[in-house]
Amino acid sequence: MIAVCPGSFDPVTFGHLDIIARANLLFDRVIVAVGQNSTKNYLFEHEERLELLVAATVDMPQVSVYSLAGLLADFCREHGAQVVVKGLRFASDFEYELQMAHLNNEIAGIETLMLPAHQRWSTLSSTLIREVAWCGQDVSGYVPALVAERIAGKVKSREG
Repeated sequence: MIAVCPGSFDPVTFGHLDIIARANLLFDRVIVAVGQNSTKNYLFEHEERLELLVAATVDMPQVSVYSLAGLLADFCREHGAQVVVKGLRFASDFEYELQMAHLNNEIAGIETLMLPAHQRWSTLSSTLIREVAWCGQDVSGYVPALVAERIAGKVKSREG
């Protein structure tokens, strides 16, 4: 069975990777779908986010990384996926994801599996990582080494 883990992954965090790794244990194949939203102000360009996710999941052979444009339900149909896997941190995540789950099921018959975030990563978000990094703090405990290095480069180039 094929599952899709969608997100913007800006940047990819250990919380994201925990959900992807756990999905990898449950499904034959996991597709990480990296979204594009023209209204968001990203730290990393879309191609950079794809590259960083490929590097971060290199040790997970059943995981592949693709670009997601358009509806998630259409993406799932195109890739033969039966399940969307989402990580949940808070009750507010559940409320939003439940709406999306119902819609994806209605549109394409796609089921959604919601995995609670590991306690260690339950308050972690990409937004917080970006904010902490812009304030000059080390984020290497929350993201893979390559991601931390790239974030530091972005912060340094912004200061220069």
